[in-house]
Amino acid sequence: MPIISTKLYIPQPRPVTVRRSRLIEGLNGGLHRKLTLVSASTGFGKTTLLSEWLAGCDRPAAWLSLDEGDNDPSRFLTYLIAAWQSIGNGIGEGALALLQSAQPPIDTVLAVVLSDVAAANSNAILVLDDYHVIEASPIHEAIALLIERMPPHVHLVIATRHDPPIPLGRLRSRDQLNELRAAELRFTYTEVADFLYQVMNLDLSPDDVALLETRTEGWIAGLQLAAISMQGHHDISGFIQSFSGSNRFVLDYLIEEVLLGQSDDVQRFLIKTSILDRLCGPLCDAVVGDRVSGTGTGQRTLEYLERANLFLVPLDNERLWYRYHHLFADLLRQTLGQHENVVSHPGGAVSSANELNLRASIWYEENGLEIEAFRYAAAAEEHMRAARLLEGGGMPLIFRGAVTPALRWLESLSKPLLQEMPSLLVLHASALLMVGQLNGAEQKLQAAEAALRETTLDDKTRDVIGHIASIRATIAVSRHQVDSIIAESRFALEYLHPDNLPVRTATTWSLGYAYQLQGDRAAARKAYIEAIAISKRIGHFIIQVMATIGLGGLQEQDNQLELAADTYRSVLELVGDTPMPASCEAHLGLARINCEWNDIAAAKPHLRQSFLLASQIENTDRYVVCELLQARLLLARGELSEAAAAIAKAGQFAIQHNYMLRMPEVAAAHAAILLRQGNVSAAAQLVRQHELPISMAKVNLAEGDAAAAIAILETFRSELETKSWESERLAVMVVQAIALHRAGDMGKAMEVLREALAMAEQGGFIRLFVEEGDAMKELLSELAKKSVTPIYTSRLLAAFEAEAGIGAAEPHARKPRPVRSLIEPLSERELLILRLIADGLSNQEIGSRLYLALSTVKGYIRNVFDKLQVKRRTEAVARARELGLL
Repeated sequence: MPIISTKLYIPQPRPVTVRRSRLIEGLNGGLHRKLTLVSASTGFGKTTLLSEWLAGCDRPAAWLSLDEGDNDPSRFLTYLIAAWQSIGNGIGEGALALLQSAQPPIDTVLAVVLSDVAAANSNAILVLDDYHVIEASPIHEAIALLIERMPPHVHLVIATRHDPPIPLGRLRSRDQLNELRAAELRFTYTEVADFLYQVMNLDLSPDDVALLETRTEGWIAGLQLAAISMQGHHDISGFIQSFSGSNRFVLDYLIEEVLLGQSDDVQRFLIKTSILDRLCGPLCDAVVGDRVSGTGTGQRTLEYLERANLFLVPLDNERLWYRYHHLFADLLRQTLGQHENVVSHPGGAVSSANELNLRASIWYEENGLEIEAFRYAAAAEEHMRAARLLEGGGMPLIFRGAVTPALRWLESLSKPLLQEMPSLLVLHASALLMVGQLNGAEQKLQAAEAALRETTLDDKTRDVIGHIASIRATIAVSRHQVDSIIAESRFALEYLHPDNLPVRTATTWSLGYAYQLQGDRAAARKAYIEAIAISKRIGHFIIQVMATIGLGGLQEQDNQLELAADTYRSVLELVGDTPMPASCEAHLGLARINCEWNDIAAAKPHLRQSFLLASQIENTDRYVVCELLQARLLLARGELSEAAAAIAKAGQFAIQHNYMLRMPEVAAAHAAILLRQGNVSAAAQLVRQHELPISMAKVNLAEGDAAAAIAILETFRSELETKSWESERLAVMVVQAIALHRAGDMGKAMEVLREALAMAEQGGFIRLFVEEGDAMKELLSELAKKSVTPIYTSRLLAAFEAEAGIGAAEPHARKPRPVRSLIEPLSERELLILRLIADGLSNQEIGSRLYLALSTVKGYIRNVFDKLQVKRRTEAVARARELGLL
């Protein structure tokens, strides 16, 4: 048999290539095992990697490039012997003689070859490239036998697009198998950058490189095709943004190299299941149309696709759920679109894509996954089905985390359709409210009311009218309009159906907020606790969050700072990684509390997140509150002019947007700055205009009129004690102690201060005392001599000492957090995800941005948290900033 020498040629490394040190180390580290399997789809650089490895390896190597003709056992064995002979003279001469004289059993020929190899007694590597072309069972059996009987100084390497039918499990269990698969072969961010910069000579920004890595998922051929496609494009960033499986180079490559190489049945399976974001066996059976019980066709096909390395990505360790590589999925969906056929359906003719989406929706609903069922019903343009699923059988899906897909679908519906279904307009308003679009919500409510005028007033209609009132009560909450909240809430409770617990519970929460604004904290607490209990029972996530935030606010007002902090943290645990605008309040609460504890470093990330979330809410005064807290943090660092600027911005914003309810807080903060600057007359004018008792008392003290200050504070304190307003009462007593001291009544001053410390110690208040300056420091020093609350007093005095040096407050913070180096550095992908976390993106948004499965994103975030030694997103961002990673 004539030998084609090029089949035995070891490909030479390219002159300019990406050095893949981590993979070469893996190959070298597996030489003590019998077999290295390099198994991945086309275009993952298997051959290039092996040629680079062998070029730097000190062992002799034989190479055999296989093709379809090698399925003949005699030809295969001839070339196998020829490959051995390329590194060792005399190996296999006897075996060749056997093959030429007769057709001996394969195991006989192998025994002769292995005898010669063993006698050579030198380390050697044999590479079988493109093994996926081999289909002959006798050859697979021969390779299994070869691996079993190989001498220890010989190492076999198989490069293939899909796993060969040899006993890999047995080899794995014996630690005789070294494996490199697509997950390892994918280019990392650094390798992508090296390839694009050094090999392809492209001038790209780091962001473009990162985006291209996510688009291709490190698929080497995809990167090369993208680089080729960029030639001649002026808008490179725009091209990368749109780069997908529909790109003509990618399309041609995947069709020729992957899709057309599959059987008709597998091609149909791939194209039909391309509508799915996630795949499992039973779901695929339902979509493809094979729902015969117990057939398991879908699962078997998925297992085949995984073995064949057909761009299938597992989403769990049990190998139950998968997804397609994004570029491959793009190709399949485009192919589906090009071959759309009209199929019969009870409701009329629909496109095949719609029919497939409908099948997916039915399967998800049957399996209790209503949000996914709704998404696929919307994709199938089954409007009535989608509407029914969205309403959720009493608990609308928008209350269960489906706000974004719900909004996307609702905004796609025509006006006539919505006019026929006023309840959808109300759900649309509710969803808009959840994302902070208050004006849009009111417009939908008015449209719903117009549609309802054409309907008969029955129980269902009354319930919709009640829901409209409940939403308006919530809108009034954002504007702190007490009368409107109470009126709309009572109207809602009158009209809502008794069984409509989700909306009735939301209305109870609104009433609780109104009571809190009125100062009836006992009634507010009762309403919040009731709302939390019912929300937990029925799974009303949104109201559980809002009512828990309200309860945290009441705990703050009762000076229970530790309890309030735990409550706010529980809100963030509930919200998880979703950047829900309403969680702005929880971050604000934690920022306030950490500021009061003098832990400025811990307060900052919460305040940053508050600003970010407040910007996503229409018609909210949260920006004013954030700026005022920002000013307080700046003052803690001694940055007086910057604090004054923040207060000025808060005032301008409040006036511009007519948030007059916040002007007293702005005026109090402004007056404090003026007093620090020595401008007493301006401060006096300001506090008289806004009737601020505590600020007025401080002005009196600055004017030297301690008696006037005492009179104001005693009256105000009496009013607060009648109402049981603890936080305000504590603030009054702190200033009252100073006023009594100025008046010369040291005994009374010490008595009031002791009482204030007793109230404040459990909450851990620090800034409340430190912000009063030297006058409070003098009083505390006197109290320290009497050993009154010595530990707490010492902590306060230490904070005063820190305040004396600009920027020195943080080392004495209540919960200092020293900067430590990382035990293990973050990878490029982990750093990228950390930056997106800092930008406020949710897990879902990160997955969409980076083209990753949600489970993969969560895995990366767990790694980031572990390496930074934190438990929450805000802690991760703060820690990263400490380390200079952001």
